Amino acid sequence: MDLQLKGKCALVTGGSEGIGKAIAMTLAKEGVNVAICARRMEPLEKTAEEIRNAYGVTVVAITADLTKDADAKAFVEKAAKELGSVDIMINNAGSAPGGVIETLTEADWEQALQLKFMGYVRCLRYALPIMVKQGGGRVVNLIGNDGVKPSYWEIAPGAANAAGQNMTLSLAGQYGRHNISFCAVNPGPVRTERWAGLVNAMSRDMKISYEEADKLAPASIPLGRIAEVEEVANLVVMLASPLVQMANGTMIEIDGGQDKALMDRFRDR
Repeated sequence: MDLQLKGKCALVTGGSEGIGKAIAMTLAKEGVNVAICARRMEPLEKTAEEIRNAYGVTVVAITADLTKDADAKAFVEKAAKELGSVDIMINNAGSAPGGVIETLTEADWEQALQLKFMGYVRCLRYALPIMVKQGGGRVVNLIGNDGVKPSYWEIAPGAANAAGQNMTLSLAGQYGRHNISFCAVNPGPVRTERWAGLVNAMSRDMKISYEEADKLAPASIPLGRIAEVEEVANLVVMLASPLVQMANGTMIEIDGGQDKALMDRFRDR
């Protein structure tokens, strides 16, 4: 199927590794020119060069710390200038610390909200006027299933995700008349570069071995495994296509049908 994306221009935050890199690669495979941002230039440039060599599209690499409004503004404006338009905005950058309320610090809560939620707000604040002026666009926000499948061990990510999901649905109602549509993609556990660190944190906090902790997430998923980054990227790129413009103000979980409560029961044993 031709997704009718060739020649479009997309911005992808957190694009140097993990899900963001997979999304940028998959968009480029469809002929999309991409601008990617991350905090560190070295992995960003490495990913940009990899995409250019593989698919021959225009790739713009811009360092940005999206906890800073000035950086978000600079990323969007420079990307729009270099690419010529902002047809697709993929908000992906950010993570939030796991843990229970008794041990989460003020800094943990600040981290959860500043990047995972406010980073998205900042980018959209500058991307949406461009989309309105050019007559439309597509926004896909990578958020997380913690916002709709709560877990006490992931209370900070859950709060940030729920805020992002509410914002996504709210903006869908506001900007539909400008031919801009919004979707939220809510991954469950995904095998990224961060996965080992998350398993280590579970092992430490639950006082179980790494091997035991690594089995917790798959045991809560009927399919018996966690997702691969390419699976998430394929869904995002499909939703970025003009073929599914009517998928507006909706959220899709990509978590294999995870029953998150099972993980909490294991923790409580």
